[in-house]
Amino acid sequence: MSDTAQPVRTARGTAATAAPGNPAGRPKQRDAFFDNAKYLAIVLVAMGHAWEPLRSDSRAVTALYTLVYAFHMPAFIIISGYFSRSFDASPAKIKRLVTGVVVPYVVFETAYTLFTRWSDGVPDRPVSLLDPLYLTWFLAALFIWRLTTPIWRCVRWPLPIALAVAALATLSPSIGHDLDLQRTLQFLPYFVLGLCLRPEHFSLVHTWRVRLLAVPVLAGALVFSYWAVPRMDYAWFFHRDAAEHFGVPAWYGPLMTLALFGCSLVLVACFLSWVPGRRMWFTALGAGTLYGYLLHGFVVQAGNHFDWAGHRWPHTPLGAIAVTLVAGAVVTVLCTAPVRRVFRCVMEPRMEWAFRKTSPVTGSTPTRARR
Repeated sequence: MSDTAQPVRTARGTAATAAPGNPAGRPKQRDAFFDNAKYLAIVLVAMGHAWEPLRSDSRAVTALYTLVYAFHMPAFIIISGYFSRSFDASPAKIKRLVTGVVVPYVVFETAYTLFTRWSDGVPDRPVSLLDPLYLTWFLAALFIWRLTTPIWRCVRWPLPIALAVAALATLSPSIGHDLDLQRTLQFLPYFVLGLCLRPEHFSLVHTWRVRLLAVPVLAGALVFSYWAVPRMDYAWFFHRDAAEHFGVPAWYGPLMTLALFGCSLVLVACFLSWVPGRRMWFTALGAGTLYGYLLHGFVVQAGNHFDWAGHRWPHTPLGAIAVTLVAGAVVTVLCTAPVRRVFRCVMEPRMEWAFRKTSPVTGSTPTRARR
């Protein structure tokens, strides 16, 4: 194997360089485009949670909330699917799934349960690993999605099948809360779409034509959201309930599945078109978005416990802006390297003691040769 630097094609279609001594094809640096996208998406997640107590008395805030919820988690899930394309259920990949998804799920499901016993005033709330609490649903869903990746990689029509599964889920109010399966199935098409994407697709949405078109599309979407506030339940974008929950005929479910998927896909494309492709001051924070996602929930829950929204000032225009900026600042701090170092033991544990040694070349568990 040559140890000379070789060019590697990134998602934006630009050439990166493999570090000398590293296997060819391994980028020297993370792709700035995806780190920027993940950071900006997690900031929108935190802002959305900060807006929740302000929705009841502000149509403008509710419109922004609806617009953001239409695309921020779909964008996150599409990117998660894109980076899951290489998952082949090999021992090395299973180990990474356990340490990077299962362990954080168990830790934070337990932590959120104990914390919300205090914040929600429910001292007897049980710890249940089958009923994801608050933000942990994403980890449970990611575990299921990634385990099924080999299936989606080999079927002929993965995206239509995933859309059919999501549509059928909206017809099934009997699906319980176990592993938040309703939300897992309804968000499935976005993950499968990410599996199907290639670097050139992301390059396509980053052209100047798409950027220019994104401005009136986002403006129109915001106006539509404002109009729809008293006419449509924004909870459709949560993807966690069957059609029956909204008091509509069952056939609304499949129809809304397709409509929301198309709407979210357009908005995700608009969002990604304006994500910078070069390194920015926040690019390094993109590697810590899962930290920011899981940790900011404790700040939100504590804030709700102390009823910060009960004061008058957050409900004024300047107060809403201040709350938005504070939410962005808090989640930014939680994505920084010092915070990651503190919580890496539960977010990215090595756990070499728990796994058999695997071959560094094939990733499989070595077996004894026959004599």
